[in-house]
Amino acid sequence: MGEHILDELSWRGLIAQSTDLDALRRDCDAGPLTLYAGFDPTAPSLHIGHLTQIITLRRFQRAGHRPLALVGGATGLIGDPKPTAERVLNSREVVSGWVGRLRRQIEPLLDFDGPHAAMMVDNLDWIGALSAIDFLRDIGKHFRINRMLAKEAVSARLNSDTGISYTEFSYQLLQSIDFLELYRRHGCTLQVGGSDQWGNLTAGVDLLHRVEHRSVHALATPLITKADGTKFGKTESGTVWLDPELTSPYAFFQFWINVDDRDVGNYLRVFTDLGRAEIDELERAVAQRPWAREAQRALAEELTSLVHGGDETRRVVLASQALFGRAELRDLDAATLTAAVTEAPTGEAAMRDQPTIIDLLVSAGLADSRGAARRTVREGGAYVNNRKILDEGWSPGSDDLLACGWLVLRRGKRHIGGVRVQ
Repeated sequence: MGEHILDELSWRGLIAQSTDLDALRRDCDAGPLTLYAGFDPTAPSLHIGHLTQIITLRRFQRAGHRPLALVGGATGLIGDPKPTAERVLNSREVVSGWVGRLRRQIEPLLDFDGPHAAMMVDNLDWIGALSAIDFLRDIGKHFRINRMLAKEAVSARLNSDTGISYTEFSYQLLQSIDFLELYRRHGCTLQVGGSDQWGNLTAGVDLLHRVEHRSVHALATPLITKADGTKFGKTESGTVWLDPELTSPYAFFQFWINVDDRDVGNYLRVFTDLGRAEIDELERAVAQRPWAREAQRALAEELTSLVHGGDETRRVVLASQALFGRAELRDLDAATLTAAVTEAPTGEAAMRDQPTIIDLLVSAGLADSRGAARRTVREGGAYVNNRKILDEGWSPGSDDLLACGWLVLRRGKRHIGGVRVQ
């Protein structure tokens, strides 16, 4: 028998709060639990912050429990209150489209066959049918305003100039209905979520206790942080999305490759299935050979394979090697090459202008002046498609162009740029 799910979550640092861990352990041991996590369609894609809950559902499923993944077609029409300002309400059509997109992102990450088959659920199925009178009498009666006002986001908004609408204030009640309905429909007795959702999680536990006189569980995972204090899941170009149209698999891979040495051990525990011994070995590699980035590479390959599949990961790894001369650039397909090059500074040129290597280095942002570009060439640091260029007057021919007209430029060993030649 494998390690107990709660012991695994504990050593991976994934338990921030729980209603009663001892009681949860007893219920886990008594037989398969049904649990759920909720995901609101407030954007056209999930981002990497959502992976914590999806992977937590996966871990419970592999331990023999049954996960429900809830995409909130109803709660997504309202939105959890933000501490800063009122959310913009999206149309029903937009939210419905986003529900479908989120479902398609979650489904490959869970197992929908076998005795512990996962299930996708949508809270619009029950909240959409609820009348205002029934909502106020059957649900609202069990909530106390003073406790709702104490919620951090609500409190922050009440003390701001913008205030808070009744619509967003009621979000906690809607989310609580989910736990009640999933208990009634599927015997669900555990909700997992981020620690920033603790008030919403416990509100659902309290509602079930009041209405069904049943003790159920809530388990919160810690918010993922970065050692440098910046927000996890954000880059200079914005949020790291799971949708390959919004964040290319190459950019997704590079996000994990660039993780700080101080963070990589924690991320390996949270996001991968690697065991203690493997992670310990990778952490030793970080301490002894930080330049090799072995832990980051393992993290990037694990997560890219999980979200985008093994074939896409192999293409991304090939692109990463090819940019720095360790694989053939012409073996890259157009989409992968374009995604890889556009993660670096890029410029444009016209073949009719017969641009020289000097022009190209400046256009790609690898030299801030023509003089600096000439020095790079004279010192042997200029490369086009991984070929060293020593002639300041060199110009590309049509046979030098890669897919989509790209030239990959490099200054020295590390600095990459691209020029698209028309």
